[in-house]
Amino acid sequence: MNVNGRAAAAAAPPRRRSPPAAQGSPASGPRPASPRAKPRVAPKGTGRGGAGKTRGKRKRPLRRAARERGERGPEPEGRAAKAGDAAGEDRYSEGYRDGAFAGGESLLEAHLPPELVFPNVSLEEFLAAGISVLRPRGLPLLGTAAVYEELERALSERRAYSLVRLGDGELLTLAQDTVMSMDEVRREGFFLPYAGIEVPDHQGRDELASAMRTATVVGIPLSRRPLFQPLLFAIWKAYGIQPESLRLTSSTVNYSLKDDGYLHRLIAGRRLALIGDLAEPLASSLLSWGAQIAATVSPVKGIADYRRVVDEAAARDFDLALVSAGIAAVPICVHLANRTGKVCIDFGHLANAITGLAAHPGRKRPLAAAADG
Repeated sequence: MNVNGRAAAAAAPPRRRSPPAAQGSPASGPRPASPRAKPRVAPKGTGRGGAGKTRGKRKRPLRRAARERGERGPEPEGRAAKAGDAAGEDRYSEGYRDGAFAGGESLLEAHLPPELVFPNVSLEEFLAAGISVLRPRGLPLLGTAAVYEELERALSERRAYSLVRLGDGELLTLAQDTVMSMDEVRREGFFLPYAGIEVPDHQGRDELASAMRTATVVGIPLSRRPLFQPLLFAIWKAYGIQPESLRLTSSTVNYSLKDDGYLHRLIAGRRLALIGDLAEPLASSLLSWGAQIAATVSPVKGIADYRRVVDEAAARDFDLALVSAGIAAVPICVHLANRTGKVCIDFGHLANAITGLAAHPGRKRPLAAAADG
């Protein structure tokens, strides 16, 4: 009998016993059931699992037996979902544990001397010790406070300063036919049209590389995922760029400036040029910060449009330009700062955060992979 049949049988009322046999009647053998003892099968859709309403503890062993056989028995409403969530969490935990081992402990094992064991020394301790040895090979990054001080000084001295940032979009643009094939760039950079690049675009690639070399400060990703630091280092090598020649900070320094309270200080009392598709709503938001809006330039039609945008913005008198224009923001900031002697910041998706307007859906990756904005 399958599970549903057994459940239906369990749902039937208990059979009535026959009257006790008279003395001398045989005591062995099955007693005939009452004609009224036929199992009642509930119609589909009634009760839980289609077997009608049952009470008592008889149902629990049936479900347990079904699970032991690997069958999917009827589950109470909500319990199946919770069981599925728990199973998913178990699989995630198991995969995370295996991945952490493969990416950490197993690599450490390959480098440990075979004649030694290290009781109570964690992977984190090994990593910390190794980092201290390798520290001289690291590249220094400007912290948020240091970047703010430089920006403030440049504003006070009316000196050109361009702060640009490299995320996966910029790196994939630079990788075109240099460290990645065009097919790879198209596959990984499905969002590039939204960011202002229609691949192949070798002219945009070369303009971006030139701007990266000459920017005052370049924000780079801290993530070591394949499309971030590994791709960045391969690009530097392919272009013959000595990283020591660049002044570096984090690619999310725009958010850090806001979160640490520096952005309000930079903006208050300053004449702003706001550049990008969100220039108008951003202007409305920043008025409450005490900013003065000197110009808005919108829209920016990709990296090929950067010269027109620079010409339009340079004709206005401003102190600080905030540029939220995708990949085009990098050459816009560099050329506008050099032409006007003003301060220009690659503002990125911080404009979306301040205005409360969502980013274009074309930027979102499947599986929610993160990107520096």
